[in-house]
Amino acid sequence: MDSLKVRIKRRLETYLELDIDGFRKFIIDILLRLKKVTVDQLYNELNRKFKVSFSAVASTLGYIHSKLGILHAYKESYKTPIVYSLKEEYEDLVKSALRNSAAKPS
Repeated sequence: MDSLKVRIKRRLETYLELDIDGFRKFIIDILLRLKKVTVDQLYNELNRKFKVSFSAVASTLGYIHSKLGILHAYKESYKTPIVYSLKEEYEDLVKSALRNSAAKPS
């Protein structure tokens, strides 16, 4: 594994270790399942299980995009929402980190 993937994996594992209520793991799991999401879609999914604000979802998604580096952001035009998608090269890494975090006691 090259050094960039190692750093990203370490960041992702640390991010998931700090998950107190399962919110972060739930988001990562949704990203794995849906592959592409907008803030609206993610908010609607999260609102079924967690009491969360729209801005909290937007900032969390922005954090995952900018700090973890596992998402690609695409905006077709200035009128359309940003579509976030999981980068294919990190899919296995994300699955592994999610499995490892589930195996560890919280």
